[in-house]
Amino acid sequence: MNRKTVQREWEDIAETYAQRRDPNGSDADLVFDLQSMVGEDSTILDVGCGDGARTLDNLSESVIDIGLDIARQNLELARDTVPTARLLQAEMTQLPIASDSIDGITAYHAVFHVPRSNHPNVYNEFTRVLRPGGTLLMTLPGGRYETVRRGWMGGQMLFSAPGRDQTLAYLQNAGFENIRTQQVTDPLGSNAEFVFADLAES
Repeated sequence: MNRKTVQREWEDIAETYAQRRDPNGSDADLVFDLQSMVGEDSTILDVGCGDGARTLDNLSESVIDIGLDIARQNLELARDTVPTARLLQAEMTQLPIASDSIDGITAYHAVFHVPRSNHPNVYNEFTRVLRPGGTLLMTLPGGRYETVRRGWMGGQMLFSAPGRDQTLAYLQNAGFENIRTQQVTDPLGSNAEFVFADLAES
């Protein structure tokens, strides 16, 4: 699937995806942990924000929150959920964000919808926009795959990942350190592993 096809599919399934994902749960609680790490009055970017119910909506009012998604329909849903957030339609391989301007990034179930050959570009963009010492929180893929799942959420979607170990290596190569992982309950009925990683200070 190319970028335009992925975007079109997200436009079609946005509401179904939002309805099926419980906004609560142990994966949503990780947002509170991230906020405690980066501190109050920080700026947090949510990449692949969807409707924002499990991420942006959990941030305190003192945080400047920015939601980014490839699909306009997801951003329309996020506008209803988090009307104060700054919302951007863009790809994660080319973030329309100034360098060294973000304190924290969340990427929930997002990066593996980009072809795995582009994942290093995504992580380099994360390090570009993060301030030194900033923190990334993202879903860590458990396997190595590149497939189109037909019938997913009533449509079809690309899933692509280089594997857990290679993803961790990509993060290190991009400049992340102090990498730690945590198992959580996924709202779609399974377990998922997430990773916290800090951008090196120098």
